[in-house]
Amino acid sequence: MHDVVVIGGGAAGLSAALVLGRARRSVLVVDAGEPRNQPAAHMHGFLSRDGMPPGELLAVGRAEVAGYGGEIRSGRAVSARRNGTGFVVELADGNEVSARRLVVTTGLRDELPPIEGLRERWGRDVAACPYCHGWEVRDQPIGVLGTDPRGAHLALLIRQWSADVTYFGSQLAEQDRAKLLARGVRIVDEDVVKVLADNDELIGVELTDGSCVKRSALFVPTVFSANDTLLTQLGAEHTEDGRTTVPGVYAAGNVVDPMAQVIIAAAQGAKVGMNVNSDLVLDEAAPERRVHGL
Repeated sequence: MHDVVVIGGGAAGLSAALVLGRARRSVLVVDAGEPRNQPAAHMHGFLSRDGMPPGELLAVGRAEVAGYGGEIRSGRAVSARRNGTGFVVELADGNEVSARRLVVTTGLRDELPPIEGLRERWGRDVAACPYCHGWEVRDQPIGVLGTDPRGAHLALLIRQWSADVTYFGSQLAEQDRAKLLARGVRIVDEDVVKVLADNDELIGVELTDGSCVKRSALFVPTVFSANDTLLTQLGAEHTEDGRTTVPGVYAAGNVVDPMAQVIIAAAQGAKVGMNVNSDLVLDEAAPERRVHGL
């Protein structure tokens, strides 16, 4: 039995595993290999690692975890259950792994609106986070899709990076319209039905009235869909400091905090690693364990 099984090998999971490995805990990371930022060529806002490809950061992280005795296993966890004082995790290949504590860092999925051509550009010239992609498209003609009420606020933010911002959407509250106009954002009261690309580059959008508007980048508010099946199975709800309502189960990163950028997810994972180790230390120091020679 491992001290800890970490389910999810992104920034949060690897950071937790690194802290636990350095605390001389036996740690297994189960990684399905589907990070949220996989489509992106670079990640940003991570001090000392700004501009690094996401896959490179994870490769370095896996090597660091392994350097402290941590084990990385490729696979998908399909279920988790309590077994006595510990937990058992079933993998998609039929194998099971057990641990005294679980850390769930399974991230989330960005659900995009069903607009033709949008998914194909995702993570390149179509994005959701201005702090992650705004600098790369600064001073370019940018569009913001009003497929969600959050689109208006997103357009207000995007205006920080370009003077040429157009909001597309047939549904816009009057108070939001006033704010956008005050900020210098152009408003087009039509919905986008197709994203146009040429030579593998975004060139614009087609609207419901058949017209086309040239744009070189698009921002879209996505729907966050947490990969929280395992937490649900365990009846574990996130509380604070990475803890959940189920003793021994912890969670960090986008699975519980959809707005967390990579550096924030990594910090959450590190904090969880410390809390898990403290939890194990207190368990090992319990008087009843000494009485029974444990």
